[in-house]
Amino acid sequence: MPCRPTGKRMRVGIDFDNTIVCYDSLFHRVACEVAGLPATVPANKVMVRDHLRQTGREDLWTELQGLVYGARMAEAEPFPGVLDVLAWARASGITLFIISHKTRHPILGPAYDLHAAARAWTENRLADGDGALIPADNIFFELTKDDKLRRIAACACDLFIDDLPEILQAPGFPRATRPLLFDPEDHHAVDGVTPLADWPAIRAFLEALWSAHC
Repeated sequence: MPCRPTGKRMRVGIDFDNTIVCYDSLFHRVACEVAGLPATVPANKVMVRDHLRQTGREDLWTELQGLVYGARMAEAEPFPGVLDVLAWARASGITLFIISHKTRHPILGPAYDLHAAARAWTENRLADGDGALIPADNIFFELTKDDKLRRIAACACDLFIDDLPEILQAPGFPRATRPLLFDPEDHHAVDGVTPLADWPAIRAFLEALWSAHC
């Protein structure tokens, strides 16, 4: 049975790209197809990016992002465990939001509608037999980082999970929201921000916090 807290319902905001969605395999696959990426480059988004930059193909990397986030978005996979966490949170009565920032169209290459591609992904991949894991009305793709920060505040998120320390430490990050850093590769050490290595760790953290509300 859902836990019924005595206070207000917990509200959790989550970033989208590289927090809910893992692009490592897709970037590697598309780079192999389009850019002749050597098989020796690991299936890791950052390593694919670094290889293209180091070989003087920065513009190709930019175009590749538009292709992945646009025409190939349906092939992207959620991080392991994320669907289970979202289903648990929904069943527990936690209010969930996706709050992300991304341009409407790529900087280079075909003018894919990146917002439409991302929203279609949420409709197709963030659902189970009981329906949407996060209501469509609670999913926001903002054009700028400042708009994203304002949306986090407007949604009155108690917690916000993001892979970017610069969002969680931004001057405009709402003081009433607790920042949680999704850092699966342990790239960051950020004062005052709770690091979480994977979605099972996020669930354990949320369950402990949720139990304290009951």
